[in-house]
Amino acid sequence: ESIKVLVVESTPRWEYRYLRNALERDPGVDVRCMLFHPGLSARGGGANYLKQFPQAVEELSEYDVIFLGDVGVGPSQLTAEDCARIRGIVENQASGLIFLPGMSGRQRELLSTELNDLYPVLLDDQNPHGFGTGHKASYLLTEMGTSSLLTKLGDTPEENVAIWTRLPGFQWRSPAYRARAGTDVLAIHQQSRAPILVTKTFGTGKVLFMGTDGAWRWREGVEDQYHYRFWGQVARWMAYQRHMAKGEMLRMFYTPDRPEPGHTVTLNAIVLDPTGTPLNGGTVTADIKDPQGIVQKVRFQPGGGEWGLYTCRFTPNRIGDYQVTLFCKETTAVLEARVGVQGEVREKIGRPARYDVMREVAKLSRGEFISYDEAEKLQDQILQLPPPEPTVRRRQIWASPYWAGALIGIMGIFWVGRKMKGAI
Repeated sequence: ESIKVLVVESTPRWEYRYLRNALERDPGVDVRCMLFHPGLSARGGGANYLKQFPQAVEELSEYDVIFLGDVGVGPSQLTAEDCARIRGIVENQASGLIFLPGMSGRQRELLSTELNDLYPVLLDDQNPHGFGTGHKASYLLTEMGTSSLLTKLGDTPEENVAIWTRLPGFQWRSPAYRARAGTDVLAIHQQSRAPILVTKTFGTGKVLFMGTDGAWRWREGVEDQYHYRFWGQVARWMAYQRHMAKGEMLRMFYTPDRPEPGHTVTLNAIVLDPTGTPLNGGTVTADIKDPQGIVQKVRFQPGGGEWGLYTCRFTPNRIGDYQVTLFCKETTAVLEARVGVQGEVREKIGRPARYDVMREVAKLSRGEFISYDEAEKLQDQILQLPPPEPTVRRRQIWASPYWAGALIGIMGIFWVGRKMKGAI
């Protein structure tokens, strides 16, 4: 199933043009664009363009990922109600939101709306339009960014760091000077250490901040190799949860992404009525079958107000696949999903030790088997062990700094002596 993406921008800058091309040419992405053109009477149009920003919740809920470019709040731009709806689908329906600021600094206006809590960085009030320079700056991956799936452009961490170092730099960055608490910084400005690539989890969704508009330059010399791969990874990473399990009127996702035995797992269900409108006040239950076939019945609680979100929690105790069958009483919809629980196999407590196997291992390794009640015997045997054989360490005299110093000293004395005798 295709990932549905909405790109919202004010003017068609270079970053927007190449981003739109990358998403349109991705066979796994279905992209729609909204171009406001502030100050003009007409808005941008063409294939895959919207005439207006989605006004209904069910219309906006169709999109898995939303890109917000250099747009703000005001005439011919977003409204406060639009920002509230964007926050709602990110917080309650696991959609992804990507901030792409520009030189106009319009995104600062979003901080006065409900999107303020989603913005992952702090902006410098003294430089609302960001920072520009005549010299290209480079990206510097953090320790987290080195191993992140978002920034993976190479097969190994070492190759990945080398690729990001070689990427064409950028000459403008946003006025962001620090990341907010609870965020993950993946890349920073090489000189100022300002955050460039920052991620954040908000509610059930994810937020990404890209603090420069120079990603389109990555095509220099390598065409689409890194630019298309990066934005394709971003779109899939942001939409991953919404596509865990999906039906016509039910959608389920869970956190954390990689559950472990003994840790609580949160199941989130989004319920729609036959018209596609989020269903509120419904009765949602699930049957959870563990790897041994034991069935546990759970009931979901409303968790998203008008957004049709229902949540419940359960704790898996075994490693393996848990089969989840989701029911909605009002719509009679059924959804089957799988939750894979991974982890290390722990030693079972209360089982007797297999002494025959341990004796065989000791025999094969030329060791000795000692039972628990003979632990004091082990201490005596350790004390009776012979001292270790002396080891011979050879030193190469020619590689010693003292040998080199002696030669230089002798030659220096010889040269000084000849100098004193007037032989030089």
